Amino acid sequence: MQTNFTAEQLQDTRLAEADRILRRCVHCGLCTAVCSTYVVLGDERDSPRGRIYLMKDMFEGGRDPSVEVRHHIDRCLSCLSCMTTCPSGVDYMHLVDHARAYIEEKGQRSPKARAVRNLLARIVPHPRRFRWALRAAPLAKPFRGALRRFGFKELATMIDMAPRVLPKSARFKGPGTAATKAERRARVLMLAGCAQQVLRPSINDATIRLLARRGIDVVVASGAACCGALVHHLGREADAKAQVKRNVDAWMKEISKDPVDAILVNASGCGTMVKDYGHVLKDDPEYAEKARTISALARDVSEFVASVGIGAPVRWSSIKVAYHSACSLQHGQGITEEPKTLLTQAGYSVVDIPEGHICCGSAGTYNILQPEIATQLRDRKVANIKTTRPDVVAAGNIGCITQISGGMAIPVVHTLELLDWAYGGPVPYGLEQLEMFITDVPRPKRVADDYIDAI
Repeated sequence: MQTNFTAEQLQDTRLAEADRILRRCVHCGLCTAVCSTYVVLGDERDSPRGRIYLMKDMFEGGRDPSVEVRHHIDRCLSCLSCMTTCPSGVDYMHLVDHARAYIEEKGQRSPKARAVRNLLARIVPHPRRFRWALRAAPLAKPFRGALRRFGFKELATMIDMAPRVLPKSARFKGPGTAATKAERRARVLMLAGCAQQVLRPSINDATIRLLARRGIDVVVASGAACCGALVHHLGREADAKAQVKRNVDAWMKEISKDPVDAILVNASGCGTMVKDYGHVLKDDPEYAEKARTISALARDVSEFVASVGIGAPVRWSSIKVAYHSACSLQHGQGITEEPKTLLTQAGYSVVDIPEGHICCGSAGTYNILQPEIATQLRDRKVANIKTTRPDVVAAGNIGCITQISGGMAIPVVHTLELLDWAYGGPVPYGLEQLEMFITDVPRPKRVADDYIDAI
């Protein structure tokens, strides 16, 4: 694609990068076939190619973003399916990130839109605030209709999505080290997350238990908090960088005490962000090198477990698992086979979901800010899941788990919860009715050494 930036514009590092990305696009249109919003809306402006034209015009003109541009950029899920398909290697992820930051800086939003986005940025990344907001949600349920009539559909959606009962607190919570009782094979840092530790604290517990059995110490660093993805995708660049720096500082402090083998993330949306820390802070002379170190150590938990080996399960089952590959895992991180392989090794019968490249509609806060499109995508995903007739759905991202659970009765759990169950952990919440289909693997009364005469 030919661009027309002035020499003065290219002094801006953000525009210079946008120029390099735009020049790789050859207008082929292969991205439209896999774009989730284009599939459901059929509008070229809601495809990657269409948005690229809109962003190019906005950047080159140096104008305040128009309502049209903002509307179609806001409707992008950042599912990144287009990047998996693109034969030219267009870095759409960073291009749309630049566009969101540009729109946030120069665009004009209504007071209501600003209020809703500020509310999300100030509550969801902070576990204590988020927990209190969810506890208060049932009190607001009678007012959902009024909120929608007065144009606050986002707030009504937030109330609808709030769970009726919050789960019990995690067994392993707060900063500290969960030390293995076995011979130590590795030491890792784990991102505790923000929304996940409120909505499904059992995921962190399952992760720690599974790793501890394999001889791995798990450290939750003091000071580490939200990965920054939520505000980053809202275009709040300064807030995102502040959260990234906080985590970099916290993790580098732990690394200075004792080297680590990896930084594990068990919410794939967060993992894609942490792996991008080196790019986010590449122009910061104080943090660039440290951020690259963090990104190089970052691993999705399934990626790490597959690399260290998991051994034979202690339980075996006839449970049929439909594996949902989160966009942030398959497109953002290029991880597709490891979770399915681990589940198969653990004794589950694993099936793929049709149209697995199409987003479920979660995408961070997308299902709150764009509820109509998100619901269409969720219903499409649910319909595809039901064709496989599974007992349970496994996913590696809390956003997907929450989104899909809201559209069907089939239970949805984290991949690590199923692995932990097969390797000796408790039955995952919501799967009690499946407990009869999982049995302990018999342990032999005699082992190989019993049959070998001592010399």
